[in-house]
Amino acid sequence: MIAEPTAAVIQPEALRIKLPVFEGPLDLLLYLIKRDEVDIYDIPIFKITEEYLQYLDLMKMLDLDLAGEYLVMAATLVYIKSRMLLPVEQQPPADDVEDDDPRWELIRQLVEYKKFKEAANQLMQQEAHREAIFPRPAVEPVFEAWASPATEPPGIFDLLSAFQKVLERFQEPENLRDIFEERYTVADKIQMMVELFKTRDRVLFVELFREAASRTEVVVTFLALLEMARLRRVKIRQSDLFADIEIARAEMESA
Repeated sequence: MIAEPTAAVIQPEALRIKLPVFEGPLDLLLYLIKRDEVDIYDIPIFKITEEYLQYLDLMKMLDLDLAGEYLVMAATLVYIKSRMLLPVEQQPPADDVEDDDPRWELIRQLVEYKKFKEAANQLMQQEAHREAIFPRPAVEPVFEAWASPATEPPGIFDLLSAFQKVLERFQEPENLRDIFEERYTVADKIQMMVELFKTRDRVLFVELFREAASRTEVVVTFLALLEMARLRRVKIRQSDLFADIEIARAEMESA
């Protein structure tokens, strides 16, 4: 059963979200490319730039810590986009650029980064295979019935994408500075999840927002979910890429 949240957890000034394994700007670009099913060697720079900036807006709205490289990448995308808008006769002199296509340097970075990510993933798979052959002494593993051991938790961009879809239900602009007003507090939403998981083992991500009446309430609920995940009070899983996200109760370790 989930323990009651402490006062330290629910203080508004302590709710600036910091994610130690937060993906970087190249991860976000690769996520958008994979989601939109576009060719990495022919990036639709106008569409990708717009989507990238939308994600940055979401991250700023949620007060997520943004590393400087995210803003550098945003500036790079806008620069590439502006260059591609220029007529040929107004393009920079050939001596000032390496390639005719201004996207090419970014493509090179993405391809190289993707290679390193795939190599790291292969090394992790080899490590898991060797551990299966020569297992380390450990307690007997217990796998959850609702997710296979091979299922990976969704990344922050998957969560932001799901959050964005929920937010689209509310078109009216609101003052998000009132996010911690008395009507909707992160403490209340954390308590709501605590009560919910007393009777249910898991819920779909969208179910958490079913009763939300405004954008502000959606944002506060999402912040509460991030805080619960950070504290390992809930587990977040996704059966397949871009599938529905599930939130499950995290079993407390036995003493």
